[in-house]
Amino acid sequence: MVYAEFDENLVTGDELIDSQHKELIERINGLLEVCEKRDGKMAALKTLNYLADYTDFHFSAEEKLQEEISYPGIKEHKEKHEELRQVVKDLFEMLEDQEGPTDEFVEQVNKNVTQWLYYHIKGFDRSVAEYKNMRNNPDLM
Repeated sequence: MVYAEFDENLVTGDELIDSQHKELIERINGLLEVCEKRDGKMAALKTLNYLADYTDFHFSAEEKLQEEISYPGIKEHKEKHEELRQVVKDLFEMLEDQEGPTDEFVEQVNKNVTQWLYYHIKGFDRSVAEYKNMRNNPDLM
């Protein structure tokens, strides 16, 4: 089983966002762990729900920050967030249709949640943090 890992490549420089990303990764790993232990459908649904709740909380916090700093890429960023929300809905449906988390389910989590998050943090979230930093330090502009 390959677990998600928060490393220096994922640091945005914004303390709040970085701490939330660490929590997100812990929750992804919690879901993967339930799958690995074959704890069953209910445990997987509960853990996926726990991940979904935190994802919504985190996306709301990021979008609020972007509004506060008048981030120019906010529309596209929100669209990316919607992509992951849809992926999570699809994962719920996949679990509902099965006896429990399958290898295919784990593969979808790795590809469509973990890899998506890595890419999103390195590109989109880092841009927001850099923009915020420049706004707070006019000398950098």
